[in-house]
Amino acid sequence: MESTGSQSVVIVGAGPRGTSVMERLLAQYASLPAAGTRRALNIHLVDPFPPGPGHVWRTDQSRLFLMNTQAFFPTLVPDQGVTAQPLAGCSFNEWRHTQRTDPDATLSVGDRTELAALAATDFPSRALYGRYLSWCFAQLTSNLPDGVTVTHHATVAQRVARDYGNGGFDVVLQNGDRLHTDSVVLALGHVDAKLSPAQRELRDEARTLGLSYFPPAVPNDVDWDQLPAGVTILVRGMGLNFFDVLGQLTEGRGGRFERTGHGAGQALAYLPSGTEPVIVGASRRGTPYRAKAELASYYPSSVELRFLNEDAVTAMGATAGFDHDIWPLLHRDTLWAYYSTLARSRADAVPAGFLGELDELLHSGLDGDGLDWSERLASLVGAHIAPGDRLDLPGLAKPLSRSPIRSGQTHRFSSQAHLDAAVLEYLSDDAAGSFRGEADPVKMAIGALNAGRAVIKSLVADSGITQESWLGELRGWFESFVEGLASGPPALRMEQLAALVRAGVVHFAGPDPIFRIAHGVFSVSSPWVDAQPWESRHLVEALAPANRVAGSDSVLLNNLLADGLARPRVMLAADGEAVVTSGMDVSTSPYQPVDGAGARVPGLYVLGLQLSSAQWGTAIAAQANAEYRSGYRTVLDADAIAAAILGS
Repeated sequence: MESTGSQSVVIVGAGPRGTSVMERLLAQYASLPAAGTRRALNIHLVDPFPPGPGHVWRTDQSRLFLMNTQAFFPTLVPDQGVTAQPLAGCSFNEWRHTQRTDPDATLSVGDRTELAALAATDFPSRALYGRYLSWCFAQLTSNLPDGVTVTHHATVAQRVARDYGNGGFDVVLQNGDRLHTDSVVLALGHVDAKLSPAQRELRDEARTLGLSYFPPAVPNDVDWDQLPAGVTILVRGMGLNFFDVLGQLTEGRGGRFERTGHGAGQALAYLPSGTEPVIVGASRRGTPYRAKAELASYYPSSVELRFLNEDAVTAMGATAGFDHDIWPLLHRDTLWAYYSTLARSRADAVPAGFLGELDELLHSGLDGDGLDWSERLASLVGAHIAPGDRLDLPGLAKPLSRSPIRSGQTHRFSSQAHLDAAVLEYLSDDAAGSFRGEADPVKMAIGALNAGRAVIKSLVADSGITQESWLGELRGWFESFVEGLASGPPALRMEQLAALVRAGVVHFAGPDPIFRIAHGVFSVSSPWVDAQPWESRHLVEALAPANRVAGSDSVLLNNLLADGLARPRVMLAADGEAVVTSGMDVSTSPYQPVDGAGARVPGLYVLGLQLSSAQWGTAIAAQANAEYRSGYRTVLDADAIAAAILGS
């Protein structure tokens, strides 16, 4: 029990978000009136992993695991939006610059080697980002204000229970300790999840047959040496984790990429080590996510949101529908980004006067002659732009759908070789587009979608979208659409994958893959491909564990639900059906769980992934020098939590 002259807070999860809450507590505490008029503050961090990096950003992991943002992007320490100034720390890019000239003693040889070659526009390893987070934590704890203590408990929190006799909470730890505290912050990050019924069925049957099934996991937690060389490996999912799997099974086994001297899209060749398996990638689209453009900034400098901007969403109020109110504006921004870039980079493809007519149309609504806006757009583009140069958003999201079914064929792809060649063409074209950066119309259209996503995140966090639109529209179609275009890997990964395909190391299963166990092994086939199913004794789920509070395998989360201290959020779909969503039911900021009786829980706060039903896109780090509010939303949320704790 803390003394009556002190205040205590337990932060469960000491990764970036938990450390961010600690940083805000320290900064705000230091700005309070002088010692003697404020209570002592005792901060307890509970995490079995080192504070700062936490679980995901551990410093001992392979450098083949890359961040999905460039070095100039992330920060733990706020640079705007808060009143209490940071006591220590800086952005990752500032740290990168300092460490190159004045390296910290804690840097490893690998850290120093990576830093020496790392530019602001490069993608750092997760291990190096973890080193930055560890350094930030050390800087913060070296600059504690008088009256503050920080204690790290290297264990797991299993239960948070109200202490009705003394007030506050008791936090029960796996090592048997019990912490009494005034406030608790849940900054849990990624937690284990229960498998889906289909995944459980595969896992259970695989066990009886002696097959190896790798469930969704943080890639660094997997022992990739269990997968033997020379055999076929089925990999389900071709998002970001797919590239982590590829790295461990190729470069991680001694293979090498070499420059070919050819242009983007064919810039690399792969030299096998002989210890690789044959990798078969499968996903609903049949292709990986599109790669990021090579840019000097996170959002393209040539792209301006003229329609879906902060002023526009503020005017929408709290009853916006995505399809009706939001998408028409973002669609206009995307069209302008594409065709204005096309005109700038390939003037021969855009006749004089087209952009003026397009601009007029984008600012208009319905025409008086009865033709609606989309028909007028199709007419304008059809009259002036060649078919191969027109923006085809559905085609960008499903590139293999463009392949025709020829006379006499029953499938879109007549053979495995035909499919692999089509995917290789997609990979090469996409890598070349990334290299062109701001001069590529497709990448700039995607840049507009990505910038629009940042604005939408603020709208959602401000409760500016209806529940039925959230379920059926934003989450129903737009989320998967924009993630496949704007959340892809660094362009280097696309070049590497193309090289692996040319080397015969990687093949593809085709869109809409069907996984089953047949003849005692895993098999995957696609209705798009006229070929024999791929078979293997090994199946890897290249997916992050599902982020669903109600489907979590976390003892702590399950106890919170069982004890009635939390519940998943339920929304009403357009047909009136109640839908249990992925995240916690919480109050407005600072986010506090809503208990089983429907009341918020004073003193208990939530930050991060478990807010997925109150915020959209909770996984990305805080952005340094962010252009949009959503870029530093995590910092604002941590700041609000700290203010509520210190003001209680």
